[in-house]
Amino acid sequence: MSRLLLDANMPHGLQGLLLAHQVETAHHMGWDRLTNGDLLTAAEASGFEVFITADRNIRYQQNLAGRQISIIELSTSHWETIRDNSGGIISAVAAAHAGSYAIVPLPRPPRRHKRMSPG
Repeated sequence: MSRLLLDANMPHGLQGLLLAHQVETAHHMGWDRLTNGDLLTAAEASGFEVFITADRNIRYQQNLAGRQISIIELSTSHWETIRDNSGGIISAVAAAHAGSYAIVPLPRPPRRHKRMSPG
């Protein structure tokens, strides 16, 4: 069982897909207002082993060298897409090790069509 932290941009339903692990959300921990660097530092200090996010820029914005926490980047935060394609996420969590970075590509969410108001 690993300790996982879900970024504020992750749907809370993801907790239910990772029942084999102890999963917390940044919001629940009171860390939803922390910047990425401070959030990763707080997570490591609290013993989290894996951080799951949909922030595609985190690897460019943060110096990840020397980090012990594993980061898993999902290509979307769209709940239905995550729910319907959870196998890749579960595999990435199982393969995570100290300081690793994995990208889990998920299918593009369906496009939302804007409704035209009658005019």
